[in-house]
Amino acid sequence: MQVSFVIPLFNCLPLTQAMVASLLPSLPAGVDPEIILVDDGSTDGTREWLATLRAPFRIVLNERNLGYAAANNRGAGLARGELLALLNNDLLLSPGWLEPMLAAHRALGPRAGLIGNVQLNIATGDVDHAGMFLNVKGKMEHLRTRPCPVRTYFQPVRPSFAVTGACVLLDRSLWTQLGGFDEGYVNGSEDVDLCFRATAASRVNAVALRSVVCHHVSASVGRKARDEENTFRFTRRWRPELARLIDRAWCWRYLEASWAGSRDATDHAPARRMFCYALYLRRRVPAEALRALDLALDAEFTRWEQMFAPRS
Repeated sequence: MQVSFVIPLFNCLPLTQAMVASLLPSLPAGVDPEIILVDDGSTDGTREWLATLRAPFRIVLNERNLGYAAANNRGAGLARGELLALLNNDLLLSPGWLEPMLAAHRALGPRAGLIGNVQLNIATGDVDHAGMFLNVKGKMEHLRTRPCPVRTYFQPVRPSFAVTGACVLLDRSLWTQLGGFDEGYVNGSEDVDLCFRATAASRVNAVALRSVVCHHVSASVGRKARDEENTFRFTRRWRPELARLIDRAWCWRYLEASWAGSRDATDHAPARRMFCYALYLRRRVPAEALRALDLALDAEFTRWEQMFAPRS
């Protein structure tokens, strides 16, 4: 099976060299790798080093810095593999990381969307990503809870609303169908947006819990500089769909935040209904949960509109 690995680069040459050195030895037999390195305007010697690489590496040089989305789109547009593996250049890979992702993709069959994995922060050893969830403010966050080994044994694949693009596997045909990353995002939220589009196309995004990689989290300079604009753009586009992400865990988080913030509420009925839903004593999402999410999003939109209002 040919897998096309697409890796965007922007400076950080030592991290890139370490990542590339770890990639080929980590791949299982039977995988025919095509490794597409897209340099997005590096100025630290990356281009000179790229000139020394040979097959299975393919080198793409952007004339200027186009950003994460555009760099991935350009690399994926040249890919020939049946599967795409999008990788950040600040990962460290060990044997055994790819097989669980391939197995998860096979298990989901034609329903497979984007397949992510568990990522450990190299600096701390803590879990940085094991999927994503909706927080009480209506924003997507990384799930940073280490998967239970027993549960992982019986449930190696866990559906997830979204997964990070730092290490993700998907059909190249699905990538083409969805149109790749939306280049309106600037180094953030492109991956979550793509996951939502995959869901809208009746695909299932998931985390391969037995796949573990190490990640220098947000190593690129300026990685978080446009987070607010990106989140604003994403939420504006997908606000109606966020309500379907209210689940029992969301209700627990909301109740915990409410209890921690105030204990003098006079109307306990909404809290009781959320509590009953969280305990599986109710089947339908309480209307109070939907209203709470709407209020949280309204507050965020007010903040964003003030933040990005034109200044005279």
